Amino acid sequence: MTSTTDVYYDPYDTDIDAEPYEVWRRMRDEAPVYRNDRFDFWALSRHADVDAASRDPRTFSSARGTTLELLSSGGGAPRMMIFIDPPEHSRLRVLVSRAFTPRRISALHEQIREQCRILLDPHVGGGGFDYVADFGAQLPSRVISALLGVSPADQPRILDVINTMFHIEPGVGMINDTALNAMFELHGYLVEQLAERRVRPRDDMFTALVQAELTEDDGSTRRLDDQEAANFGVLLVSAGTETVARLLGWAGLALADFPDQRDLLVDDPGLIPGAIEELLRYEAPSPSQGRSLTRDVTLHGVTIPAGSNVLLLTGSAGRDERAFPNPDVFDVRRRIEAHLSFGLGAHYCLGAALARLEGRIALEETLRRFPRWDVDRAGAVRLHTSTVRGYKNLPIAV
Repeated sequence: MTSTTDVYYDPYDTDIDAEPYEVWRRMRDEAPVYRNDRFDFWALSRHADVDAASRDPRTFSSARGTTLELLSSGGGAPRMMIFIDPPEHSRLRVLVSRAFTPRRISALHEQIREQCRILLDPHVGGGGFDYVADFGAQLPSRVISALLGVSPADQPRILDVINTMFHIEPGVGMINDTALNAMFELHGYLVEQLAERRVRPRDDMFTALVQAELTEDDGSTRRLDDQEAANFGVLLVSAGTETVARLLGWAGLALADFPDQRDLLVDDPGLIPGAIEELLRYEAPSPSQGRSLTRDVTLHGVTIPAGSNVLLLTGSAGRDERAFPNPDVFDVRRRIEAHLSFGLGAHYCLGAALARLEGRIALEETLRRFPRWDVDRAGAVRLHTSTVRGYKNLPIAV
């Protein structure tokens, strides 16, 4: 098998992004090790290959970035946990996971449900609303703010800053002055809050981050400095807000496209947790993860040289018929052993439990109020970056 084929994949192409499934299928069949000379990257599209690469961070490194823009920039990646490889990554992950405790996540149950009520109740009997702009994009930023410990007085400002971080400009995506200035503002705010928690601790994640201790290789312990803790906060906000918003947008569309599956969830809400897993497989909110190779790798008769940029196409992996029978069918009763939408191994998403919780409660509350809806496709607006895929606007009639 070689990478020579007439199939063309470009993560920046909005037409491909709108309907990537046939391109992905051809890549899996014809070029499982795909080469794009124009943008200087390779891509793996089969489930087994993406799975194996995700479990091998020593070879498929995140240190130079996890998006094609960062990998291609040559400027290196910010010093954030997502861009650090083991063993240092492992030490940081253990530390941060202590702040991301099941108890703290469990305590958010009622807060998430209350936010759903606040956001959804005004639309009952109204005929329709924008399921993403009015709900899906609002819920995760509110939840993340509460989890971190943002005060109610600061929340309107911080929610606006978070939304601005995802400002997109044609040709440059999210790497633009407006989005970067918002990220710097959020980082500065987090540093202020962390410093305040050192003096006046509370029961929130800000406090947990400044109090948790990191064990070094020599056995000594230290705490995260404000920059490290603030970087984690920015990462949590970025990943937790954007991907959950896209997940809920895909839920709104998929359940309209498969009304029989929606009826199953209305009749039996106990199926909703499985439906969230199926949604993540069917439409991965972040379908492409960038890595750089630390050594030569040969797959399917093709050698990818050390130093190459490689995209792990988790979105394609979720549609791989080698792993999932009838992968283009959305089936809430499907038994899923392991999709790859949260990653695997060292870089498995720390916020996966929170994302699942938000998704489950959001669907429960949505279906309780709106058991039927149609999507206004003419009014739907896609959000496009090289690594995130979904809807910015999804008007629905209820």
